[in-house]
This record gives sequence, C-alpha cells and structure tokens, in this order.
Amino acid sequence: FFPPQVLLLACAEDLECVPGFQQKVFYIEKPSEFTEDQLVLNLKFDDCQGNNKLNFEVSNPDFTVELDGNLVALKNVSEAGRALFVHARSEHAEDMAEIFILEANEKRGALKEILKLEGNLGIPRQKRAILTTPILIPENQRPPFPRLVGKVIRSEGTEGVKFRLSGKGVDQDPKGIFRINEMSGDVSVTRTLDREAIANYELEVEVVDMNGKTIDGPVRLDISVIDQNDNRPLFKEGPYVGHVMEGSATGTTVMRMAAFDADDASTDNALLRYNILRQTPTKPSPNMFYIDPEKGDIVTVVSPALLDRETMESPKYELVIEAKDMGGLDVGLTGTATATILIDDKNDHAPEFTKKEFQATVKEGVTGVIVNLTVGDRDDPATGAWRAVYSIINGNPGQSFEIHTNPQTNEGMLSVVKPLDYEISAFHTLLIKVENEDPLIPDIAYGPSSTATVQITVEDVNEGPVFHPNPMAVTKQENIPVGSVVLTVNATDPDTLQHQTIRYSVYKDPAGWLEIHPTNGTVGTTAVLDRESPFVHNNVYTALFLAIDSGNPPATGTGTLHITLEDVNDNVPSLYPTLAKVCDDAKDLRVVVLGASDKDLHPNTDPFKFELSKQSGPEKLWRINRLNNTHAQVILLQNLKKANYNIPISVTDSGKPPLTNTTELRLQVCTCKKSKMDCSASDALHISLTLILLSLLSLLCKSF
Repeated sequence: FFPPQVLLLACAEDLECVPGFQQKVFYIEKPSEFTEDQLVLNLKFDDCQGNNKLNFEVSNPDFTVELDGNLVALKNVSEAGRALFVHARSEHAEDMAEIFILEANEKRGALKEILKLEGNLGIPRQKRAILTTPILIPENQRPPFPRLVGKVIRSEGTEGVKFRLSGKGVDQDPKGIFRINEMSGDVSVTRTLDREAIANYELEVEVVDMNGKTIDGPVRLDISVIDQNDNRPLFKEGPYVGHVMEGSATGTTVMRMAAFDADDASTDNALLRYNILRQTPTKPSPNMFYIDPEKGDIVTVVSPALLDRETMESPKYELVIEAKDMGGLDVGLTGTATATILIDDKNDHAPEFTKKEFQATVKEGVTGVIVNLTVGDRDDPATGAWRAVYSIINGNPGQSFEIHTNPQTNEGMLSVVKPLDYEISAFHTLLIKVENEDPLIPDIAYGPSSTATVQITVEDVNEGPVFHPNPMAVTKQENIPVGSVVLTVNATDPDTLQHQTIRYSVYKDPAGWLEIHPTNGTVGTTAVLDRESPFVHNNVYTALFLAIDSGNPPATGTGTLHITLEDVNDNVPSLYPTLAKVCDDAKDLRVVVLGASDKDLHPNTDPFKFELSKQSGPEKLWRINRLNNTHAQVILLQNLKKANYNIPISVTDSGKPPLTNTTELRLQVCTCKKSKMDCSASDALHISLTLILLSLLSLLCKSF
C-alpha cells in the first residue's frame, strides 16, 4: 500500500549534506483535476551553503515552485501530462527533480512494476543538458494568442546561448504555429489548434551559441492536442436499407447502423450510443424494432405473428436513428439517419381463382385469346410468391388450347391455338390449375380454390367448301383438241348440317385455256395447250378454281390444279448463227460452226441432221460436216472473191414424224489487210450479179 499522494522511491543514503534535491524522483496519483493553488507536493533542495539566490523552473507553465519548495498549481488543470520536470539553481549548485503522474489503476501494481514506469515513459535516466516534457494543448482555444504552453530547461544554464525550435508547425508547413523564447525556453502556441487536422507535433529543440552553432541537442519535444467534443456523429454509409423475412423469430438481426465521430476514439468524445427516436408506421406495434445501444444492431422485438406482411399497414418501416457521443450522456452531440426496413414476403398464401367456373365463346376456325382467368394472391406482387403459373390439367386431348400468364395482371390468358370445328364438337370443358413460381412454404398447400373450370361454347360459322384433293394434279399431252375434258373437281361443304349447294368458277387461268362447269365441276379446254408457252413452268400449268356455297353470305373455297403437259413434236429446230465472215485470202477455210436447238423435249430434238441445199454454179464452193448431235461445220472448198453469199442449210430433228427447217446462212467474204476486215457492200453486190450470170449460163449449157 502506498501513501495517497506521494510515493517515495529514492532517498538520500546517508546523513551527510549532498548538494541538490534531497529526493529526485516522485510518483503521484493523477487526480480528476489539479485545482488552482492546490499543493501538489513539497520539494527539498539544499546546496549545503544556504541556498543563496535559489530559483525554480517547472516544465509545465501551469505549475510553479515557491521558495519553500511547494509545487503549486497556478490554475485548474485537467491534463498535466505524464511527467513534470523541476529545475533548481542556486549560487553553488543546481539539480533536476522528476514528478511522474500515474493513473489510479497503475498504483495497484507491484512496487517492482511501478519502478519500470520510467523506462515506459521514454524518459532516459542519464544526465541531460536539455530537459523537455510532453506538452498537452486543448484544441479550439480562443484568443488571445500567443499562449504559453510549456517550457524547455537547460541544466547547464543559458548564459551566452539560446534555444532553437524546429519541425512541422514551426519552420515546416504548417509554419508558425509554435515558437520558443530563445532566452527563457518558454514554448508558446500562436493560433487555435484542431486535433482532427493534426493530433500530434514532433518538434526538436537545440541549444546554440550566439553564432547559431549547435551546442546541445537536438532533443525531441512532443506536443499533443487534447481532444474537445467538437464533432457530431455522422452516418456516412447511407442509404441504410435492411430486409427481414415476414414471420421471423423475435430477436432476428435486421441490419447494423454505424456512425463515425471524428473526435478522439480513446475518449468519451467519440464513445457513441444508439437510440431509435421514431418509427413509421407505428402499427401493429409502435416498438417493432430495438437497436443495440453500443453495437448499433437493429433486431425485431415483436412476435412472428405480428411480423405478417399481408396484415401490415405497409411492408416498409422507417426508423429515425440517433447516435450520441459522450456515451449517450445529455451533454453529448448527436447525429441522425433514417433506416428503411423492408418486410420481405414468403410464399405463405396460395393463389385462388376469383370464381370456380369461367365461360368463353369462340367462333369455329378462329384462334387467339378467348378468356382471361383472374386469381387473387395476398403475397408480394414483385416476387415469385405472387406470380402465377397456369396449366390445363384436363379437357385438352387435341392440344387445341394453351394458357399463358399475363405478366402485368397475373391473369391466365386462355387461347385457341388450333381452330375448333363446330361440326365435330360444339362444347369444350377445361380444368385449369394455378400455382406460384416459387414453392409454397411447408405448412401451406394448394387447395380447391387453386383450380377452376372453363366452359367453352363453339359458334357455328359458314365455312367455305373444301376441294378434295387440294392441290389437284393431272397429266395431259399438249395440243389436245379444244373442248377436251381435263378432269372433274370435287369440293364439299364442311357445314354438313346446313345442306348447302356448291357452284364452281374459274379464279385464275393465266393463259385462258380452261373452263369449268358451274354445277358438276368438269374442267375442259377452250384453247390448245402449249407446253412451250411462257405460262408453263417446268412443264406444269397452274390454274385456280373457286367453290362457292349457297350460304348468306356465301363462303368460298379455293382449289389449285396442276396440269403436267407431255411434249409432242410441234416445233421445228432452229439454226444459229445465221451470219459468218471470212477473209478472201484465208488459209483456214473452216468458216463457221453451226448449232441447232429445239423447243421440244427429247426424243423430239437431237440428234439433228444438217444438209446443204443444191449448190448452183459450175463447181461446188462449200460443204458441211457434222461435228456431233447438235453442231456442224461449214467449210469453203476454195478461196472466194469479196462478196456476200447466201447458203441454204436444212436442219431435221429426231421426232416422229421428224420436222425440217431450212435457214439461209449469210456468208460475207471480206478483204483483210493488217488485221482489218473490209466487208463493204459495193463489191458484194457486184460479185452477187456475177454469180447470177454464171448460174444462168450454167442453166443454158444444160439445156443444150
């Protein structure tokens, strides 16, 4: 157990007078506050020669040592730091005493542990010429400035030397905050400090001579800014939105609210406590939620039955949350934020049809939506617990119906996808089931209200007659006589209960070759069928016919007829080309290669037979050689003079009977010089007259 105020740790070892403090180290318990004029302790200094001109200096300007050695507070002091240094000087001696200020819990340790505090405070025990102690300065001090905040002591005196202070806050940005009296070592602050901007300053003190040369130091001087409660708690991470499932157990954590306080986290200035100021809405309970005052966790406090989304006034709650510093005391500063809590839906309600039976009417032959089935579901419309899924579970063997969900209304849209036939069935009954996209919770099941019946009435419509078969196909030879029967069409009326008559007419006959009997449907020819006509494609001619019933209004059906035309040999072959040119001095007398073509089909086409008609004149001038089934070559037997010659050539196809066509090949014999061909007509006419005279002379000779 230690004395309540002073703990004696070092004493003089003998009774002889030793110059200096008779006790050099003190430990005192830190009070809640040092009050003005309070006696802290008594220091005994003796230079063994009467203490002439004794003077004391204290490292903290808020304290002084009187001549009798009493250490006294000059004003109320709440923060004095961890240590005070007292320097004493007389004519014959000087010495330094150290007073360490301990927290109350530090006194409870063993004596051995307390003795270690000197090392923990970072204050070396060796002899020092410059003595500094940490300086504590409250932030937000008001003028006047400068203010004395501390003192640096030199144990070897200050004559002929001066103090120099440097570091951030002195000669480094932010410059000029602190300064030191060069002669006395008094440290002053020149302006208001903000702990949230800079909490600590590490300065250096040197002792220099009058020329600025360093004599002692540098020694570190720490200045700490004492926090003031000048920052409100702030909620920085908003918006704050939490979710909790309906029916959740009491005590379910919804979300965490966390505020930030820029003040010193090690003090009550930043010690936050949370509270719910207001809840909106206030039903079914004004206290639906609780917030942990220290952690900021929001939890449910009502029973699961009250946390029922479907019975709530609104599934959204807004809580005004207050964070207060100073541990929630009335003097604390506050900040607020809004927490939005959404009650999430779970699928605890099955969808139910609004009625057990729906009616629908549809015309036969029509497709599309015929009725919308309505359901009710108390779950959240924005979730799969509300969205409906419909299915037809009975009455649709032919898959004529489908049902889909309208995403906006959640209704079931029942559609006809295959046209219905009144004559087959005038009524249909469907059984429809509705479920949710999400499964129901285990203790909820689909009931009878989740199924409904749809009664569908099919209305009779006057349907158009139907051709059998459709399309119709027949094969005929081209060139059959006009008036020939092609076929007889057959159309029936689906409306078997109406006993209607049918009349026929031509709808589309591109070449105008056909007619149809209006009552019996016999199709005949009105013109020659020509396979080679441009209206025939791939040997097939197509015509359309109408079948019209006697309903009011009448209904029409369309039938398609494809006539495949067989070929007959009714086209003579044609020759190409019909013009050829050759030089009068040509060495190659193969004039031209001729080809033949025929519009008919095989075997009424090639192989073709090529022949020259009888040549006039005293001697033969050309001949023709067959190259293959479709081509032949005309060859001159000698060079001819410049002129135009007409060579009759006959071509015969292979049809039965064969057909022959005679075509004149016009041959121009031209003058050729330097790769240029001259085929002018003046000489050509002269040569032609000469040939005529020669021909006449030949005939006269033969007559004799």
